[in-house]
Amino acid sequence: MQSHIKLGKIFGIRIGLHYSWFVIAFLIVFSLSSDYHLNHPQWSSGFGLVLAVATALLFFLSLLLHELSHSLVAKANGVPVREITLFALGGVSQMEREASSAKAEFWIAIVGPLTSIFIGLVCLGTVDSVSTGSTLNPFMAILSWLGYINFGLAFFNLVPGYPLDGGRILRAIIWWKTGNLERSTGTATRAGQFVAAVFIAFGIVGYFKGGGLGSLWISFIGWFLLQAASESRVEISVRRSLEGVRVSDVMTHHFPTVDARLTVQDFVEDELLPSGRRCFIVLKNGNPAGLVTPQEIKHVRRAEWAMTGLEAVIRPLDKLRSVTPDAPLVKALEVMGRDNLNQLPVISNGHVEGMLSRERILGYLQTRLELQSMGADAHQSRHR
Repeated sequence: MQSHIKLGKIFGIRIGLHYSWFVIAFLIVFSLSSDYHLNHPQWSSGFGLVLAVATALLFFLSLLLHELSHSLVAKANGVPVREITLFALGGVSQMEREASSAKAEFWIAIVGPLTSIFIGLVCLGTVDSVSTGSTLNPFMAILSWLGYINFGLAFFNLVPGYPLDGGRILRAIIWWKTGNLERSTGTATRAGQFVAAVFIAFGIVGYFKGGGLGSLWISFIGWFLLQAASESRVEISVRRSLEGVRVSDVMTHHFPTVDARLTVQDFVEDELLPSGRRCFIVLKNGNPAGLVTPQEIKHVRRAEWAMTGLEAVIRPLDKLRSVTPDAPLVKALEVMGRDNLNQLPVISNGHVEGMLSRERILGYLQTRLELQSMGADAHQSRHR
């Protein structure tokens, strides 16, 4: 879940919006403006719309606080957090690795719902202490809605299905009991798939019983959870297959090189297009100086290709994301996913030893899985 709109940083964590955020923002504003006008006919339509926009913004602020609590506790437990992205179904904290212990995982997971419950208590407590009559003033109406929606957010996230917070809490408990992260993740993802199936079925049945858009939304949430849980199970399978595999087992020692004295135009016409390759090591005086891909070429205007030297557009070797030959392949794959990279140079003692690409990893993984499947079939045949 990548951010399309960057909002800045809080405590060193990037904050961003996914485009789908605007869909739910529109739905909340549309729904609330109607509710405000219906429950408070003395308010004009324009005033109700302004309140609805303010309420939606405060709701997303509470979502941000929910995710920020996850992120800050994760950082306190040594888990780097790259970004928080708000999207149609809430928010997601993009953590760079798993927690180191079941205890850390438990607190990282539970602090989000606790934060939402705290926000709900503050909002409703303020309404209860300040309001004297049955009719709420505009500010109290906003706080009342925020209080109930944050309680709803907390209890929804406590549903024990991965990757919801409740599923992560379940995983932490099983991890603590068994000492096995892989097994606990598998159990939590199966619970997540079951919860997702219930959501989908409940939404579809509700829709045909006249539930309308709300029921379809429940089904959509279920579908999203099902996808996320299924991807988590795939990740477990990948990690199991790549366990003990080093970068040197998969990398290629043969990688294309080009001279830094080439112009961008000569590089594109003589090397990039004819070869079909997407990554080249650039040599300066015979030594590796950096790396060039189509991504760097896109930053140069077409009219300037013939006048621009390749050395001016390369990514210098000392600023590249790289791995060593003895690094675990899983760690290299995490770096690629985190930074959206298709290839990594493999560097040892300042020398380029090879290249590691997603294509090589996927090919290796496919072969391993096929061999495992053949082994399982042969095992079953012997026991028939």
